[in-house]
Amino acid sequence: MQATTEQLQQISIFSGLEPEQLAYLKPHTLVKNYLRGEIILHEGDRLPAKLFSVLSGTIQVKKTASTGKETILRTLSTGELFAAPSLFGDGISPATVVSDRDCQILTVDRAVLLEMIRQTPEIALRILVVMNDRLQHLHNAVHGLASERAIVRLARLIHTSVMEEGTESTTAGLCLRSRLPYYQIARSIGITYEECVRLFKQLQPIVSYHRGGQIVLRDRHKLEEIAAGD
Repeated sequence: MQATTEQLQQISIFSGLEPEQLAYLKPHTLVKNYLRGEIILHEGDRLPAKLFSVLSGTIQVKKTASTGKETILRTLSTGELFAAPSLFGDGISPATVVSDRDCQILTVDRAVLLEMIRQTPEIALRILVVMNDRLQHLHNAVHGLASERAIVRLARLIHTSVMEEGTESTTAGLCLRSRLPYYQIARSIGITYEECVRLFKQLQPIVSYHRGGQIVLRDRHKLEEIAAGD
């Protein structure tokens, strides 16, 4: 089905466009639903010439090494773009994209998007900001894997989730809104499942892990200190 004007406005690079500009894009959009765990793109897939973005829910971008080890490169949520090579690269998916929660994916035909960029160059600048952010994230991730202790990477992942997703008060305490199971954390920061369990035991006075990936924050200030490498 086509995207609505309201749905297009949820995509970061389209927010602020005039109604007539959004109306121009609408006939060239497609919204698809994916259940949790469904594969949206396989690494190595030939990509259609479209802009890919998350309309609702969350997705995970994963890379698998020749050894079979899987690493979660990034988790993306509403409004964010992915599969950049479909627009500006070789048209090959550089990673596997999986639905982390039930989600909707919005695509826009590349030719129409390029015409819109000619009319509104600011869209290109917004895309460049997104790509720069991805490069910076990749740089930080590589640097962290090469030079930072695992406990620092874990604290930083939790702190980032607090800042991006927020917390809520529950009977267990102040909990992260997003669930972070052991396996997801381990694959995100380059450690084993067993090491992840051990690290949480070390951090028990600061954060606690509960079944299903629920994390309770006990000492935010101390968590920030560890995340900063102190």
